[in-house]
Amino acid sequence: MSNGRLGDVTAEQVSAGAVLHEVVKRIGGLPRAGQIQMVEEVTEALSNDDHLMVQAGTGTGKSFGYLVPALLNAVQRQQKSIISTATLALQRQIIRHDAPLVSDVVYELTGTRPQVALLKGWNNYVCLRKANGGYPEEGTLLSRAEGEFGASATGEEVVRAREWSMVTDTGDRDDLVPGVSDKVWSQVSVPKRECIGDTCPLRGSCFAQLARQEAEDADVVVTNHAMLGVQANQTPVLPPKDAYIIDEAHDLVERVTSQLTSSLSRYDVTSVARMMRHSGLDDSDLDLSADELNEALKMIPEGRILEFDEDFTDAIARLLGRIQAAGENVAGLSSKDEAQATAKQILRSRLQELSEFAHNVLGDAIENEQLVAWKTQSLDGYQSCHLAPLDVSVSIAHHLFEENPVVLTSATLKLGDSFDAMANRVGFSLGGKESWRGVDVGSPFSPHTQGVLYVASDLPIPGKQGYGEEHLNEIRLLIEASGGGALGLFTSKSAAVRAAEFMRENSRMRVLCQGEDQLSTLVEEFAQDDAASLFGTLSLWQGVDIPGHTNRLVIIDRIPFPRPDEPLAQARSQSISKHGGNGFMSVAATNAALLLAQGAGRLLRRIDDRGVVAVLDPRLRNARYAGFLLNSMPGMWRTTDRAVVTGVLQRNAQCQAGESK
Repeated sequence: MSNGRLGDVTAEQVSAGAVLHEVVKRIGGLPRAGQIQMVEEVTEALSNDDHLMVQAGTGTGKSFGYLVPALLNAVQRQQKSIISTATLALQRQIIRHDAPLVSDVVYELTGTRPQVALLKGWNNYVCLRKANGGYPEEGTLLSRAEGEFGASATGEEVVRAREWSMVTDTGDRDDLVPGVSDKVWSQVSVPKRECIGDTCPLRGSCFAQLARQEAEDADVVVTNHAMLGVQANQTPVLPPKDAYIIDEAHDLVERVTSQLTSSLSRYDVTSVARMMRHSGLDDSDLDLSADELNEALKMIPEGRILEFDEDFTDAIARLLGRIQAAGENVAGLSSKDEAQATAKQILRSRLQELSEFAHNVLGDAIENEQLVAWKTQSLDGYQSCHLAPLDVSVSIAHHLFEENPVVLTSATLKLGDSFDAMANRVGFSLGGKESWRGVDVGSPFSPHTQGVLYVASDLPIPGKQGYGEEHLNEIRLLIEASGGGALGLFTSKSAAVRAAEFMRENSRMRVLCQGEDQLSTLVEEFAQDDAASLFGTLSLWQGVDIPGHTNRLVIIDRIPFPRPDEPLAQARSQSISKHGGNGFMSVAATNAALLLAQGAGRLLRRIDDRGVVAVLDPRLRNARYAGFLLNSMPGMWRTTDRAVVTGVLQRNAQCQAGESK
């Protein structure tokens, strides 16, 4: 913190409400009851070391709702908060606009300026040594991706990334515009476990290290859910803190699960063998293990693995023995020779990853349902085995949240009109009901008067093969009534493509489809063309913010239940049922409710937005779980009458046309 000049009151006398009032005044805004309530609730939670869930609807201004208490708390109580987001867009908004504004106001009212820092994963920062050729060359580091991407990176992009690394002030990948592929970025970055640390001659200029030092010194640190996942795995990557504030908290469990998921394929093994030979070492027959592993994987069907067969476990056991032998060979590399020291660090890291995976396969974690195993195979035959924790709530509760107050916030935390499902997912309920509280601060919007929720109850229920022409004609009818302006949210890529092709063959309406260009480009085109429609999959269900008349119809093709054969969802559902719970409601219905709430939330982004959310799945009207799902969605006026909805869409289009004249 840096000190300034105090006014007529002491810093301790400044209220969060006064800070919020000044912040809102500076952006030309008006007081919002929900935002004021959120500031009060978060302030109380931080002061009392409480766990709090705040559902704050779109338009509440929730980033100021937690930034004001967090930054004022840093000044008044010298307590440090870590703020985590799921999307880069929100992270940028906080760092570049919202946090600096609040920091300025706190400084002027208290005389002390709280410092805010951004912290990302280690390999999100360029490694100057690697960019200058100080690490082993391509062909070793990229070999993990050879089965998927090919053997070499795009030369021009590598050159551009390396040139950028020499002039950037931040080293942050997001500041490299235009961006580069993961494959190219790997040529100028390293994972934390492969960093040579204090022995690096460029340690003093290391962007990742500088970012961590800035985070250590800051009063508020902005990071992402993936970093929380690493911390939950008991790998310390975050500085000491006094509180967590989790925005976009509906996405926390999936991001943490993804971070704790590990994979193994033949390419993970051959990459190590190749690098050992490149370093002048015997590869300990790791290539032989890679072939054995691949042959054993071929005999395992795709999908969840309840028990590994003997051929696979034998192959893993032999691999583990060769990993141990390889480790002894690697120990012979010199720590004083710069090139050998680098290779030694990387090889040790890779061998450790392989060893951990092997021990998990050979241990009892899968049998005891602590880990879920499954196999995937790409179209080109690329085979991988994956392991993920069955339940991350314990890791989140005990390794993240146990000793700190935690604030979770999102527009969608209440599922089925209750916070209980989310409390279970993040481990709040492990401490009992009294260990947390939930509050819904509402939204400045009026969903009942601004939006219509239409359930096409006369359509047939989508089957395993998707849906027929009745659904496609319904899509066409709705879009033509609306004159375009439709955001089509589909549960599969094939469904989105099929609907787009049908529209192009049977209607003159312009349709954009995810996959035909970069998603950001398609979203921008959609936003600029009042008559266009955009179809896509899960990337469009969350985080897409397209206010105004151009987005006046949201079409959801079916209830977004997880696939019945999706390994993690299947395992979690079965485990809950086995212990006396309702697996379907706890997993499939809860996940669907979350996505439905997020998808429907794409419609109303401003206080003057109007439109229709159309769900083409009659189960939302007729099934026994329909009430749970509907109660999770915005409270729009509901109907099953097609004629009423097409009339609303037509009048909406006509009103807009009249206003534009």
